[in-house]
Amino acid sequence: MSDKEIRTYDVVVIGAGPVGENVADRTRAAGLSTVIVESELIGGECSYWACEPSKALLRPATLYGEAARFPGVGAAVTGPLDASAVLKHRDRMAADWNDHDQVDWLDSVEVELVRGHGRLDGPRRVTVHTPEGDTVRLAARHAVAVCTGTAAALPPLPGLDAVRPWTSREATSAREVPDRLAILGAGTVATEMAAAWQALGARVTLIARESRLLGRVEAFAADLVADRLREAGVKLRFGTTITAAERAGGPDDGIHLTLSDDTRLVADELLLATGRAPRTDDIGLGTVGLTPGQWLSTDDTYTVTDVEGEWLYAVGDVNHRALLTHQGKYQARVAGAVIAARAGGSALDTRRWGGHAGTADLEAVPQVVFTDPEIAAVGLTTEDATRTGRVVDVVDYDISRVAGAIQHDPGYRGHARVLIDPQRQVIIGATFAGPGVAELLHSATIAITGEVPLDRLWHAVPPFPTISEVWLRLLETYRDQQHSPIPGESR
Repeated sequence: MSDKEIRTYDVVVIGAGPVGENVADRTRAAGLSTVIVESELIGGECSYWACEPSKALLRPATLYGEAARFPGVGAAVTGPLDASAVLKHRDRMAADWNDHDQVDWLDSVEVELVRGHGRLDGPRRVTVHTPEGDTVRLAARHAVAVCTGTAAALPPLPGLDAVRPWTSREATSAREVPDRLAILGAGTVATEMAAAWQALGARVTLIARESRLLGRVEAFAADLVADRLREAGVKLRFGTTITAAERAGGPDDGIHLTLSDDTRLVADELLLATGRAPRTDDIGLGTVGLTPGQWLSTDDTYTVTDVEGEWLYAVGDVNHRALLTHQGKYQARVAGAVIAARAGGSALDTRRWGGHAGTADLEAVPQVVFTDPEIAAVGLTTEDATRTGRVVDVVDYDISRVAGAIQHDPGYRGHARVLIDPQRQVIIGATFAGPGVAELLHSATIAITGEVPLDRLWHAVPPFPTISEVWLRLLETYRDQQHSPIPGESR
């Protein structure tokens, strides 16, 4: 096939991570011919360098900690974690960085694959440069979906190339446990990797410009995580940052760090967990009037708003609406339905919670931080309410008072909070912090997305003795409170 020949499909998807796969699956299921373009492994960041390997590293750490604290079990837990076995388990969960199964899945749903670097080449056109040096030209009858995700955003430290820092990719795929690990950052990647590598035997120092961890979650949840990290041996340095970093070379090859408070420390590896940037710098945005490197702004149908014609979509992290794999997959399902409806000439249902509107991005984004303890949150936080001036009733409960929590861990430490709209009497935010709370989150998400009235929630009976009985305790606490809500102020 010559370079000038063009392959035409109904839909072209750039990026074969979970988001791109889901867009392709939905459009193909709607009868639209679909091709997907990927320059790396099919399955993307989540499968090989984020969700799967990170949780494989974290689960042994949390399991070990819970077992060591449990009466009758702790005495049987002797010695450190078997780091080699944990890393082998991590490798299996990351499919040994082999995407054969993912390719087989694409074949099973009849989505064609082109391997190589895809770039927009004008409206509804994509050019792919393959690893073999060939050029493949693609055209889309109906839609091009950009699902290229994000990459680590590195701080402006001089000499970073010589330092050879870890990003989240190296932190989840490292072959050996470093003796000394420094982490710059206070978010999910920083806290999860601090917990994992400390448990595997590293001496971890976490350096944060902020005054606390996890600035987007409720403060009580972040404080519980900070306490447990300190107990595990992690050194937390708040209110400072790295101003200089130099890898010494020679026998120890250590990294010498200078902090903004003029203190110094030495690490064997440095993880920079300082945010994410869109992978849009080299995907041809200039050919359709956009700026390379920018986040792609969309409406609630995931149509890029700065491009005419309703043919270009940005789905997943690249649109900066909610940087989470599961939320990107949700967006993909909505976007796939939008593309199919437009291709078939059907009207869109873009009402709030309609089939062609990503309402959950705005009102019900669930997230779990898999530290010890876990943090599970969805919807608004009290800080969100304060910032937006929203009237909320805040209900708190100590999870350790629930019988199921004591069964889970006699020394259980945890806390729950729900935010209630006092006018509509529905839950608009929920945060749980404690061991095992991740499995509480979907019930909270359903309560928020379904706008279930509180008087109906009284009929949702939690089984005894489970941690989910905290739902009943929260309702009882709210019933007994005296209500005089102040806009955006917790009581």
